Amino acid sequence: MTTETTTRPAIDTGLWTLDKAHTKIGFMAKHLMVTKVRGHFERYEAEVEIAEELTESRIEVTFDAASITTGAEDRDGHLRSADFLDVENHPTIRFESTEIRHDGDKWRVVGDLTIREMTRPVVLDAIYEGTATDPWGKDHVGFSAVARVNREDWGLTWNAALEGGGWLVSKEVTIEIEGQLVRP
Repeated sequence: MTTETTTRPAIDTGLWTLDKAHTKIGFMAKHLMVTKVRGHFERYEAEVEIAEELTESRIEVTFDAASITTGAEDRDGHLRSADFLDVENHPTIRFESTEIRHDGDKWRVVGDLTIREMTRPVVLDAIYEGTATDPWGKDHVGFSAVARVNREDWGLTWNAALEGGGWLVSKEVTIEIEGQLVRP
């Protein structure tokens, strides 16, 4: 959530939700160390409580792990398997903010990401994109955020060594969020 260093973003306090029609929560990993493969989660629930002091706001998101999609059925099935998310035994992924930092024009959302019952801290670099009112009178807030994580920190260690060196799937995964908040 980037803003002027002297101006608070024009976001009303209170409860907001993600406008799912205008939000994508995704990820990117390298395949064969040369190609970026992107995917996203189709089903999730989110709640955002905006506080008077933005750094005291709260964010909670719960994902249906089985809703992961990359556009390739075989790959999606593998990601849902015990090699990766193990959705049969771990049906949800959860993010809960623990701190929101504001430093000049930079925002950082610090939180706990739980995958396969393992919780690790994550730092999202966030950008405040602005506010707008739609033609039906609903207020919206646009934002984007990115984080880089090592998937092995959550026990997602499956891989295959490549004959020429490197790995089939990168250890680093980039979390990518483009979203809109809307007043319920």
